[in-house]
This record gives sequence, C-alpha cells and structure tokens, in this order.
Amino acid sequence: MIPSADPIVVAPTPTPFDSEDRVDYDVLGRNVERWLKTPLSGFVLGTANGEELALSDAEKLGIVETVSQAHGGERFVIAGIDNPSSTETLRLAEAYAKAGADMVRVRIPRPMSPIEIKAYFQKVTQGSPVPVVVIHQTFTGVPAAPPDLIGELVSLDNVFGYITDHDIRFEGRVRIYAPEDKKFWICNGGLLLAGAAMGANGTCMWLGNIAPAICRDIVALGYDGRVAEARPLQRMASRMDGLIGQHGVAGVKAALGLLGFEGIAPRHPRSELGRGDVDQIRSVLAQAGLLG
Repeated sequence: MIPSADPIVVAPTPTPFDSEDRVDYDVLGRNVERWLKTPLSGFVLGTANGEELALSDAEKLGIVETVSQAHGGERFVIAGIDNPSSTETLRLAEAYAKAGADMVRVRIPRPMSPIEIKAYFQKVTQGSPVPVVVIHQTFTGVPAAPPDLIGELVSLDNVFGYITDHDIRFEGRVRIYAPEDKKFWICNGGLLLAGAAMGANGTCMWLGNIAPAICRDIVALGYDGRVAEARPLQRMASRMDGLIGQHGVAGVKAALGLLGFEGIAPRHPRSELGRGDVDQIRSVLAQAGLLG
C-alpha cells in the first residue's frame, strides 16, 4: 500500500544471513513483521545497505518475493537496479515486478553522457511494468548528470519520484528543476531537516530502519516550516547517523540487533562489531528513546 499523504519514509532493508552465510528468508519475513509495527512506509531491496554486491540475482528475487508476501499489502516494495544497459534493466524490472515489487529504483548510470542517460531513461520508463524511482547515487562525489537533466528525467511519465545524493548544494539545484507533483526524497538521516527545508517531501535512508518515527517527524516539521520544533530531533538523528553510519552495514545491523531484529551478521568476509562499538550504539539508541 503506497501512502497517499507525505512524508513517506522508506529504507534500504538489510539482508539477514544464517550461520552458513545463506540468506535467511524466514528471518527476513519476521523482521518485516516487526517493521510493520513502525511508521516505516515501505522497503527498498537490492541496495548497498542490503549488501547488494554480495547477493546473486536469484537471492535478490527471493528477497523481493519474501518481503512482498510478508508485508501483506500493508506496505510497498521498491526493488533496486543498478545497470547501465536499458535492456538488462527492463529484464530485471520485469522479474522484480513478477516477484511482487511495486516500483523499481534505478540509479543514474555512470559514467555516461547526457544524451545516453536521457535515452536510457526514456527506454526504461516507457518499458517498465511498474513505476520508476530515479536515484542519484554516484559513490564518487562527481555528479552523474547535471541538475536540469535530472529534473527532465524525473518529469518523464511512469516516474514516481527521485532520491537525492548527499551533496545538498547540488540537490538544492535539482529541486528547482524537479516537478512538484513527483516525490523528492532526501537520502540521509543527517540531512533530513535541510532536505525538508529545500522541499523534500519524504526520505529514503538506512536510519529509517532504526528510527522511522523520528525521521518522519523531522521531514514533516521541516516541510511545514516548523524548524525550531524539528531541530532537537535532527540533532538526535545526526548523532545516530554519525555513530552508527561510520561502521557501514555492520553498524546498521548492530543497531537493529539491539532493537530486537534478527540475522544481524554481515555476509562473509565482513565481520560484526566488537563489544565496545556496540555499547556506543546502545548508548545513542537509549538517548533517542529507542530502547525500552
């Protein structure tokens, strides 16, 4: 179920693994049931925080099927795709849609010329069986496309919305070109209030797995111009983002483990955090009122 009102808070869902380093679909289903008790709006699957590069195509399809079945129509699923071939992207979109995805999240290919990027998205948006969410995520610090072109991509038919990268100055320029009737989601827990101030009406970031209510409230307050009310929440979100995020997937999973989620070990050869780091994460979660 896609919410009709903003803000929408979605998060890249971490993948649980069993003691043999296999994807644990049963645990994934139980984790989804736990998230259904929170304000999290939906699940983004096949992402960096889902350890996408460590997953096979078959595992990714199994994850989409599992989450789609587990949420029982109460939430929605976005399947992530990062492929420079429009033909292969459409093949994946078809497969994910059949597995239960409600949308696909497509990264702007890099490096690629503006003409090639435009041709890519024209073909993908016209051929995708489900709506497309465009994401600007370069991992290099170099924009994948100029702001006006990104706005043009988001304006295409069958595009649901856009997820920013971390350069708030650059994304503020994108906001000028992106149409108001499309979703504009800020990408990081440390940028929620700044993103809302420039017009973001939702968010997609890993902190949504851990503190979806805090993330939702920051965006809602900031979008309404109630900055003073949002500022203490943003300080807390920034503390969690800094302390947990420095450890990457292992930090996110450690935080989720403290909150009662299962399958918190990263996929081999990545290792779990040591006790000292976990204790620091426990402390910041307690300060945020997230531990009983």
